[in-house]
Amino acid sequence: MATLILLRHGQSVWNAANKFTGWTDVELSEKGEIEAAKAGEELADTQIDVVHTSDLIRAQHTAEIVMRHNRASSDFPTHRDYRLNERHYGDLQGLNKQDTRDKYGDEQVHIWRRSYDVPPPGDDGESLAMCAERTLPYLDEAIKPDLDAGKTVLVAAHGNSLRSIVMKIEGLSKEEVLSLEIPTGIPRIYTYDGENFTRA
Repeated sequence: MATLILLRHGQSVWNAANKFTGWTDVELSEKGEIEAAKAGEELADTQIDVVHTSDLIRAQHTAEIVMRHNRASSDFPTHRDYRLNERHYGDLQGLNKQDTRDKYGDEQVHIWRRSYDVPPPGDDGESLAMCAERTLPYLDEAIKPDLDAGKTVLVAAHGNSLRSIVMKIEGLSKEEVLSLEIPTGIPRIYTYDGENFTRA
């Protein structure tokens, strides 16, 4: 039986500052490093065979901290890929979330943040559906083969890239995924029998 561990990176310095981060490459905050270390302690005796992270340092650093605490794993490849990056927040990146709510209204900002198929403003802005167009092929092409080989796989990524993966593997509807929250630094664990994922 294979195991999939999904982990949203620990709090970043821009999470702490209440800013839209997206593809901006910012580091973990002190709290984020503590969250990653707690996740590492929780997983310390779990043999992790392979690690997948995004191209962004906050996810990579989270994975590194987790594996530094791991007592069961010694030889594990780490794969980094932009397809696991957070969704791109377009023109909102770097803006304070409360200032943006004050300017555009709570409802509009909620639509940009939580709707399935409405992207934020700007040419680069991605909706969750657009984010899924890159994360789900990565799931099928890179992560599933590791699981099919019976491995325990750690995926350290981001709130929305992980939301799109959870939507797929749990069979959530477009409506159900809107209320799905992926907290920072808390492992979400599934077993995989070659066909179906079951939340552990």
